[in-house]
Amino acid sequence: QVQLVESGGGLVQVGGSLRLSCAASGRTFSPSLMGWFRQAPGKEREFVVAIRWNSGNAYYGDSVKGRFTISRDNAKNTVYLQMNSLKPEDTALYYCAAAFGAYSLTYFANDYDYWGQGTQVTVSS
Repeated sequence: QVQLVESGGGLVQVGGSLRLSCAASGRTFSPSLMGWFRQAPGKEREFVVAIRWNSGNAYYGDSVKGRFTISRDNAKNTVYLQMNSLKPEDTALYYCAAAFGAYSLTYFANDYDYWGQGTQVTVSS
């Protein structure tokens, strides 16, 4: 079993920055992918970014390219999401997720096996 705990959300003004963290615990942690998704009220869960755990290669959703950066610390079993130039449309509940299947990349939430509880990001204009 794997537990994922997000932190770092909050209220920020347009153009500001936040850094989210996702710490994993439980079984020997070696996922194929770690991902961040977000869900705004009344909308479907949206893929934000994923990172290959071993190689560190990252893949970004179009809406966040150039503004968000994902990184990971394998020794700490932690993944980070640095969010810059935040916009009101970035307001959402942000979830981290771990995929243990044989994926090089997947954007589909159903392919991820474990999820955190989410951390709220609110961008005020």
